[in-house]
Amino acid sequence: MAEAKKATLKTSEAKTEAKLPDTKTVKVVDAKTSEVKIEAAKAEAAKSEAEKKEVAKKPAASKKVAAPKKVVTPKKTVVKAETKKATVTEIVNFEFSDKSYTQDDLIKIAKDVFKYDLKMKAADLKSINLYVKPEESLVYYVINGDITGSFLI
Repeated sequence: MAEAKKATLKTSEAKTEAKLPDTKTVKVVDAKTSEVKIEAAKAEAAKSEAEKKEVAKKPAASKKVAAPKKVVTPKKTVVKAETKKATVTEIVNFEFSDKSYTQDDLIKIAKDVFKYDLKMKAADLKSINLYVKPEESLVYYVINGDITGSFLI
């Protein structure tokens, strides 16, 4: 048994790696005979080159088969900050003889006169000009530039 252990030690020590001129690693089988299996090294080199070519072909083949998907990116909209002008509330009140009318009240009365008293269509109304005379309690109107009249307030 001691001889068997010595033999395995010698064979393990005898196995070494040597570099060939083409930088391929080859195992030396026996240090005494210095036999080198060059054919095995050439076969391994050919096999590794074939694997490299196959690996190189696979990504190219996969690119041809599966076309890249179009990535849809959402459009970015730029919202400009609008400067909002302060809205001014305009209210006109006419007060006389314990009566009070706003501008909207007088315009509504003038529209009613045009529609019901003059029997015109509301769609025909284009412009209204009002003249208030509080001392007479009258409002004079000019509608569409040619219809004139007055109404009591």
